[in-house]
Parts: sequence; structure tokens; C-alpha cells
Amino acid sequence: MAPVIAGSLTLTSNDIKHGKHMSTTQEFQGFGCSGENLSPQLEWSGAPTGTKSFAITVYDPDAPTGSGWWHWQVINIPKGVNELAAGAGSSSGLKLPAGAAQVQNDYGIEEFGGACPPQGHGVHRYQFTLHALKVAKIELPKGASSALAGYMINANAIETATIEALYQRGE
Repeated sequence: MAPVIAGSLTLTSNDIKHGKHMSTTQEFQGFGCSGENLSPQLEWSGAPTGTKSFAITVYDPDAPTGSGWWHWQVINIPKGVNELAAGAGSSSGLKLPAGAAQVQNDYGIEEFGGACPPQGHGVHRYQFTLHALKVAKIELPKGASSALAGYMINANAIETATIEALYQRGE
């Protein structure tokens, strides 16, 4: 698998590939979609000096909302962790490392929300981004918006690496 490189930080996956279409495994279940809604396996290396924790975000800039769509945000991943298993984004959070937390996404749930672009809307880009953070913990109020979480993640990011996967809903 070819990693996507940003500086020294690399992000790879056994389940998704940069510039390639995702399978229905990563499609949402609901909103007219019937996928498995399973978050992909993600692995990283090359954390820059000063990294104290990580965050993962999944964002669709092509969603017809005027502000994109947040599919998944995981904060407070300990600096010693370098992988999330497939399915780590389940509502139980049992596959997440201790201390990590999922933020409510734009589906209104605190878990991975897979791809589900509107029918006939064409191909959407899904940006799976790993953020190396200069803080050990991001503090957010209960029910924080995805925009607030994104702001706090970006304000504390040292370096990022992204896999941009694609998805088009079957007609």
C-alpha cells in the first residue's frame, strides 16, 4: 500500500486507498444507504517531535451543505498509539484506545458515519486525516459541534497526513 506523505508523518490503510473508490463496507447505514458503516483500518508512523496525541477526522468537502460534512472525529488518541482497527468507530467505542473519544458527527451520532452522498450527486471525496497534536488532550464541552472540534484540532496540529478516498452512491 502506498502511503500518503506529509512531511515525515504517514497514514496508510488496508481498507481504503488514496484516489480510489471505497466499498460499501464504508457506506453509511441510513439516509437511504444500506452499507456496513464500518470505519476502515488506519495506521500511521513518523510522528513529528512534540507530538503529544493524535486525532482522526473524516470530512466530505463535496456534500451539498455549504459547509461540507463531518463523518468522523476521534480526539485524544494517545501518542503511543499508531493504529486504529477496522470498526474502531463503532458506537460502543470498544476498539478505541483508552482515553480516545468520538465527537458527534453531522449525522448526529458519536461514531463513524460512512459515505452516503445524495443519489445522482456524483463522486464525493472523503478526506481521512491524521493530525499529530501538540497537546495531550483536547477539552470539548458535551455535545460540541464538529466545527468546534475541527477548530480545536487544527489549532493544535503540528502536522497532518491524509488519504482522500472516493465514493459514489449507486443509482
